[in-house]
Amino acid sequence: MSIATGREAEAIMLLRDLSSSVQLVIPSICYRSALSASEDELKRQNSFKEQLSRQISETKRDVTSEYAASLFFHLEESFLYYVERIDEIKFRLREAINLMSINAEMIALNPEIVQASLNETLIEKDPTDNLILHCILNHARSHSTEAKVFLSGNVKEFGLSKVQGVLREAGITKYFSVTKNFLGWLQSQS
Repeated sequence: MSIATGREAEAIMLLRDLSSSVQLVIPSICYRSALSASEDELKRQNSFKEQLSRQISETKRDVTSEYAASLFFHLEESFLYYVERIDEIKFRLREAINLMSINAEMIALNPEIVQASLNETLIEKDPTDNLILHCILNHARSHSTEAKVFLSGNVKEFGLSKVQGVLREAGITKYFSVTKNFLGWLQSQS
């Protein structure tokens, strides 16, 4: 979602121009998680859009205020820009999912991962993130000879010291919360 909402400009650039030295891996459940977060975001945006539309109508009907005409113009203009932004977010999400599906290995959810997630809660507050973490750990342990780093903007969950510790134990040597830092590190490795 950080790509879709424009918070991670470097991430989409990474996906568009992926270096041959980088192999991306993503748990399949992350696609569903992104779509679910997108649905929630769209509901919030539509609610705001409806409120804005009501304010436009109210302002248009106000014939006594000296500010109403100007406010009406700016609210209507804002409404149009807001609708354009919503379309941009939808487009960026589709582009990110498309590029990830082309460029990244997908970690399939399997019974072993689900059981590990149920038996060991590493992320207390979010069962989905706990399941995602177990997908990552399972994959990392099964690819023990490869160099691995982890990139996620979800510092609230994946930035926890407990989580960082289990990632290191699985062979994931570095954690990056922003793509820019990952790209800087990657460049320093060559």
